[in-house]
Amino acid sequence: MLINHLFFGAFLPLDTLLSTQGIMVMLLAAYALAMWMFLTSAPKVHTIMVTDLETARQFYEGLLSLPTADVPLHYYYNYEQTMGNNMIDPFYMSSNPAVTTANPSLGDQPQGLWYQLKKNTQLHIVAGATAGYKDRHRHVCFDHDCLEQILMRVESRRLKYKVRRNKPLNFLVKDNADRVIEMAEVSN
Repeated sequence: MLINHLFFGAFLPLDTLLSTQGIMVMLLAAYALAMWMFLTSAPKVHTIMVTDLETARQFYEGLLSLPTADVPLHYYYNYEQTMGNNMIDPFYMSSNPAVTTANPSLGDQPQGLWYQLKKNTQLHIVAGATAGYKDRHRHVCFDHDCLEQILMRVESRRLKYKVRRNKPLNFLVKDNADRVIEMAEVSN
């Protein structure tokens, strides 16, 4: 069966497509597609608040052997401010790829650590948790799946741990320096 090109042209007129309005619509559609592809390919990020970043670095890099990860594009700190104020992106101010700084004038004060947890899942470690019972190092997370993945990593490394509660998940891990690290899920 042969399709008449005039019939097809009635539904897709070239003069409309090649007009200014048609080109703008095509550009907007291409931009929407590019943004959708970018956002769907962005890694899932789990955030954990810790009491001490250096202890957390020793735990996640040393004991759990998590590889450091680059900061995802959609997680640049102060992106809007760096565009106008000092034109220096904070990601480039760090000497360690896993450490980012929120403000270049703060020097080497870390804002967070970034680790690759799984293929398309990253772990963002930030300071801000309060010390636990008997000055335990606390690692607080709002995501159950994140803590389950860390618990599996602890089990696979054969570290000493004790699950205190399953819902919300709470467990203790002992590191090589005999520090007790409390991993706690915060539920609503």
